[in-house]
Formats: sequence, structure tokens, C-alpha cells
Amino acid sequence: MGRKVTVATCALNQWALDFEGNLQRIAKSIEIAKEKGARYRLGPELEICGYGCADHYYESDTLLHSFQVLAKLLEMPVTQNIICDVGMPVMHRNVRYNCRVIFLNKKILLIRPKMALANTGNYRELRWFSPWSKPRHVEEYFLPRMIQEVTGQETVAFGDAVIATKDTCIGSEICEELWAPNSPHIEMGLDGVEIFTNSSGSHHELRKADRRVDLVKSTTAKNGGVYILANQKGCDGDRLYYDGCAMISLNGDIISQGAQFSLDDVEVLTATMDLEDIRSYRAEMSSRSLAGGFLLPLSGGIDSSATACIVFSMCHQVTLAVKNGNMQVLDDVRSLVNDDTYMPGDPREFCQRVFTTCYMASENSSKDTCNMARLLAEQVGSCHLNVNIDGVVKAVTTVFSMVTGKVPLFRVHGGSSRENLALQNIQARVRMVIAYLFAQLSLWSRGMPGGLLVLGSANVDESLRGYLTKYDCSSADLNPIGGISKTDLRSFIEYCVDHFQFTALKSILVAPPTAELEPLADGLVSQTDEADMGMTYTELSVYGKLRKVSRTGPYSMFCKLVNTWAHICSPRQVAEKVKHFFRSYSINRHKMTTLTPSYHAENYSPDDNRFDLRPFLYNTAWPWQFRCIEEQVSKLEKKLELSAHEELD
Repeated sequence: MGRKVTVATCALNQWALDFEGNLQRIAKSIEIAKEKGARYRLGPELEICGYGCADHYYESDTLLHSFQVLAKLLEMPVTQNIICDVGMPVMHRNVRYNCRVIFLNKKILLIRPKMALANTGNYRELRWFSPWSKPRHVEEYFLPRMIQEVTGQETVAFGDAVIATKDTCIGSEICEELWAPNSPHIEMGLDGVEIFTNSSGSHHELRKADRRVDLVKSTTAKNGGVYILANQKGCDGDRLYYDGCAMISLNGDIISQGAQFSLDDVEVLTATMDLEDIRSYRAEMSSRSLAGGFLLPLSGGIDSSATACIVFSMCHQVTLAVKNGNMQVLDDVRSLVNDDTYMPGDPREFCQRVFTTCYMASENSSKDTCNMARLLAEQVGSCHLNVNIDGVVKAVTTVFSMVTGKVPLFRVHGGSSRENLALQNIQARVRMVIAYLFAQLSLWSRGMPGGLLVLGSANVDESLRGYLTKYDCSSADLNPIGGISKTDLRSFIEYCVDHFQFTALKSILVAPPTAELEPLADGLVSQTDEADMGMTYTELSVYGKLRKVSRTGPYSMFCKLVNTWAHICSPRQVAEKVKHFFRSYSINRHKMTTLTPSYHAENYSPDDNRFDLRPFLYNTAWPWQFRCIEEQVSKLEKKLELSAHEELD
């Protein structure tokens, strides 16, 4: 059964403060849209007053005249029986917003404020407007009396909301929000919005129109649906030139596009689409389904084992909530497993449905870690996979050797440190690729819908030290333990041994942490994490707290630790430890720019650009700071020598 819908979008030559001319052009565009059978009309950003008003936005006159034009539009016969979406500034609770006002038949349905403001290059929107910072939240807006007299409404909804009709659902974006990495259309699409609109004031730059087209196409290619973009055209009274190019996209294709640099003051595009095409398109996209659960690369070490226990704990909480009658949780569970009759009763059985673990063995993996991973998976209840990555690793190294004629070797086989590290990193990165492959297709291979989210398992201490391979299996969709220290993870593991009777964890607790990326020695692990790092996890926690919480640089950290560790280390040893930490930290700081999102749990988290606002490029020699440390070490050593001589005397 088809459900046809006709929509219209515009490119208008609006001028700053030309309220009379702007009103005429808006009304003309609505008239053309109706003549073409459209039931929805979208216009450019701030079209009532003109985008380029600049500091005139501070003037109450600009707000007043915008509402006067809105009142005229509401009363016009041409605006009846069509949803009109117009742009204007609105003051709400003494805060000025860049808004869309959506109305139908003399009734305002929604005032939608802009949430992401353009404030770089030629744009200064933060100078005049505030962003709406309350996603999915609406408030009452008290309309001016001139509007109340027309609409009969005293208040209307103001905020982030969508418009639902009998046949479909419409959601708004405003210009910059399309370009933002967390565009509103993503969540709206997942929630069932089928028609996305974007009112823009996007100026011309060479090749910018191509980027705009690509963005609109990709929006509906990945999300399905209709995307309608309106744009300003002309110069608007300042140095920028707006190039029009209004467009309509359906399921990844541009089905209607306006001219660039058109001299027509009013240009209206329409398109008629079948909503069933959107629904069919989305139905074939397994990625639109709620994720069918999680996939975890389970190595048999403390970190990935703790992550597995966190997932099991979630399953335990879910079954308990359902048992206690929480219907919302039950609805979520049934949606997750794609079974409207499912009733989770046992956490292990539920874990089997939503949790896949994968041990990715290489020739450098020990039987012990393989067995520990398998036993824990059995006790947790996950669907466990064993994968050997040697063939993939060999294929990668073979490509390198074919191109260069060189064969890299591990250190124990006579290779250099560079060869040794590169061969370790290949294994680590291959595991990330394989993890995502199985996350996308393992449910498909079992005849089930949806995909899996990949879980990472790099703890906060390893992130601080940078003891991880960039884009290895520490790269994931989520990292449940990214903000938790090794010490706290050990405590959690001990809790799980007692609380859930996971006896497999006992062996994991006593095993030395290892990446298992270097060859075994007589079948036994020869590589340990603490030896590789050149510091213990306990020391790492100390460094982390001093660096972040106490805000110490290299010199002040040394001054604190030379006293704290006086009973176990000489000043020279403390100096070397501190310098080694800061060298390692600064060399690897760039890895934090790609850190997998994780729950914030530790106050010395090195999470880049969110919590720990420090550079990621350093002079890793720290010449001034380390020289200060050396000077202080020399003073302390002379003092100790003098004290020793005095005692002998």
C-alpha cells in the first residue's frame, strides 16, 4: 500500500531587515508550493528578518517586526491547509534563540530553537544567540499578544521536538546541525522520524556545495528517509554570497536539486514520495535494529574478564528487574532479542542471547589464557568463539615482504626493536578488524537480525601510560572499564568470585598480566605488561593521581615522590621513574585522541578533549623540566653524601 507525500523546499533571496520584501517572497514560495500539491513547505534559516542582521539581533525592533511578519503569515489565506516552516529569532525567558516556527491553519505547532550554532570562520552566531541545550525537552512559550489574537493560543511548545502526523513524522535540523558529528537526525531516524528538514544560511565557497550534497545524501543513505534542505540565496547585505542549491534526498539519492547562483528571487522545489519506500529501505538495514548485544574480545586476562563480568552483572540486574515487574525493562529486552514473547529468567541464559565472546589466538598465545577464557565464558554463559589469527597475520606480513623484500623478525629471533614492535602491532590490529567482522555478521550467521556492539577493555592505567596499540582491539564502540584502574578491577574480580561463584577468575587473578604478542618460551609466556611498561600498575595509579588530581608536572612530581618513596628508592631512582613515566606519557598521549568512549569512573582519567584537556603533542625530552630534576637530584645526593661523612666522623 502506497502512502504518497509531497513536500516543498525553497531558496529565497532574503535581505537583512527587509521585512516587507521578505514577507512577499515567503508568501510567494508558499503559494507555489501549494500549486504543486505540497502539504509541507520549508524555508531558509532566519528568513523572516534575513540571516545577516548581525548586531541588529540585539535590537528589540528586530524581534518585534519578526513577530509582526509572522502574524501576517498566519492570517494569509495562502498559508492555510499546508504546514509552513519559517525561520526567525525568538526571545524565550530573556534568552535569544535562532528558531523555526512551524504552523498549520493559524495554529503554531512548535517553536524549535537551534541547538548547534555556527561560530567559526565567517559565522558569529554565539554573539547573538544561545544554543538550545536541552535535547528532547520542551517548555511552554508565552506568545506575544499579537500572535495570541490570531491563533487563539496563549502558549505553545518550545524546544527539541518532532511533528507527528497521521501518516508520518517530521523532525527539524537547522543548518550547522547537519554538519555536526552528533547531528539530531541520527537519533531522530532511529526513533522513527521519516522526514528530516534543514533550513540553512550556508554561504558559497569553492567546493562547499559538493560537501553539502554529500552530507545530505549520506544522511539518508545510512538512515533512510527524506531529507529536505532549504537555503538562503544572494548576498543578504554583507560580504557573503549564499548560493541556494535547495535539495531533496530520498534513501541516499538526490531526487530534486535547485540551481546554484540562480537569479530568481523565489525558487521552489517539490517532490512526491511514497513513505513505503522509506519503510522498505529501513527494513533491510540490520544496523537500524537495536544492537543485538555485545561482542567482546576475551583474552583471558583481568581486563577483558572484568568486562565480561560487567556484562553478566547487567544481565543479572535485568532479570532481577523483570522478576520485580519492571515492564519497561521487559519491553527493552524483548526489543533487543527481537522476540515479543521472551521472558528473561536466568542471567546466564539471557547472556547467551546478547553476549558473544571471542578468543583470538595466535602462535604467541598460551594454552592457559585460552582455557581461562573458555572457562569464564562457560560460567558467564556467553556464546563463545575461538578464532586463530595466524593466517591473517601471515598474509599481512607477506604483503610487506613482497613489496620491500624484507622479512621482519621478533627480537628473540634476531630482529630489531622496530621489527619486534611492528609484529606485535599487526596482531593487535588484526584482532580489532576481526572483532568488527564478527560483530557485524555473527548474528547473521546464526539466522538472527541485527548486529553487535564491540566492547573494549583497556583500563585507565594503560591509557595513561599509552600501553596499547592505536586502533587495536582497545578500539571499540564502548569501553566499560576505560575509567577504572587495574587495582579496582582486581577488587571487582574478587567480588565476582564470591558473589557469582565464577571460579575461573581465580586463575585469572594470579596470572601475570600479559599481551601475549611475543613468542612463547618453551610454551610459556615470556612477556609481561609491567615489564613492557617499565613500571607497575600501582606506580601508574600514583603517577596518574599526582599528574591529574594534584596537578603536578615532572619536577613537582619528583619533589613529592622523593619524600614519599624515600624509604624504598634513592633520589636518583625516583628521578628515573618520574622521567620514564613522563616520556612514556607524552610519547603516547596522541593515542588518547582515539580513545574509545567509556564511563567516567576515575578522577585521574586521561580521556582526551573531554576530561583531561592537555595537548597530545609534546617535546618528549622535557629538557627544562628534567634538567630541574637533575639539579635537585644532585643537591640531594650531595646532602646524603655529607650526612654519611658526618656519621663516619
